[in-house]
Amino acid sequence: MKVLILNGSPHPNGNTATAIAELVKTFADEGIETEVCQIGSKNIRGCIACGKCAELGRCVFEDAVNEIAPKFEQADGLIVASSVYYASANATLIACLDRLFYSTHFSKTMKVGASVAVARRGGCSATLDELNKYFTICGMPVASSTYWNIVHGRTPGEAAFDVEGLRTMRNLAHNMSFLMKSIALGKAQFGMPKTESGDMTNFIRDDLK
Repeated sequence: MKVLILNGSPHPNGNTATAIAELVKTFADEGIETEVCQIGSKNIRGCIACGKCAELGRCVFEDAVNEIAPKFEQADGLIVASSVYYASANATLIACLDRLFYSTHFSKTMKVGASVAVARRGGCSATLDELNKYFTICGMPVASSTYWNIVHGRTPGEAAFDVEGLRTMRNLAHNMSFLMKSIALGKAQFGMPKTESGDMTNFIRDDLK
């Protein structure tokens, strides 16, 4: 089994990386493979709603998003970690996620998702809420821990002293491992859940135009 981890911090050796390192070690103990992709320092533009991904099956912009897409497709779980800016995730990471989730056509149902927020002090809860929305719109169960998935630290290395935050990361990895393994067993015995599809409803009705 494999977990893809996106580091949304522009600092590859910052406090977000410290939190991710704790996850990686714990997943290894669980026999889960991990791959970390550094996103925050990449040149990734936002979605322009051109609709070309519907034809191409990938985003029209050839950058890190299209490199990550096949890794996401093959992964059993996705963790998105970000430093906090104005009670929000890194803008580069959000641009990446918007295009990654919208342009990829493979099913994400029952892939396990989790978000991690790293901050000096505040804004973590809003950031977690923002990131979890990507999972909950496409049938991905969200892994939790024994506290919100938060680690604190300001200057590089301070996160290593957040004993509770790092414990939260380890418990998150254990819980996510359990979920992925349980889902794999469930698929083998029961198959995938049924999903209904149909007409989309809009706030502006066609018959009133």
